[in-house]
Amino acid sequence: MSINDLPVLSALRTKMQWHQERQRVLSENVSNSDTPNFKPRDLVEPKFDKTGAAAGSMGTLAMMRTATSHIAPANGGGDSFDQNRKAGFETRPAGNAVNLEDEMLKVSANQMDYAAVTSLYSKSLHLLKTAIGKG
Repeated sequence: MSINDLPVLSALRTKMQWHQERQRVLSENVSNSDTPNFKPRDLVEPKFDKTGAAAGSMGTLAMMRTATSHIAPANGGGDSFDQNRKAGFETRPAGNAVNLEDEMLKVSANQMDYAAVTSLYSKSLHLLKTAIGKG
């Protein structure tokens, strides 16, 4: 069994990938805060079962279809993380629904959570090295 097969480390890697992807989505929201008719997006947090494996259709980041004229990938395509489309947002007269204060709070919370997950991941690797006598 390789280190990559350990469920705990796999779950932590998935969580780090989710935080990275969420940071990208949140930064798009902030950068489009003055774009007319722009609706902010967010990602649904991944769920894990008792073994630490991702529950649902999590996996590597898939190719995304951004226009209807693009060819759909064979596996269904889209992001491997679901987007939260049912959140309510205030809309300004220009049609833009980005609230910069909310977005910056989400960015800050995402950054802290990412730091916690990376710290836990590195401590888990250090613990494994100590267990096999390499630490």
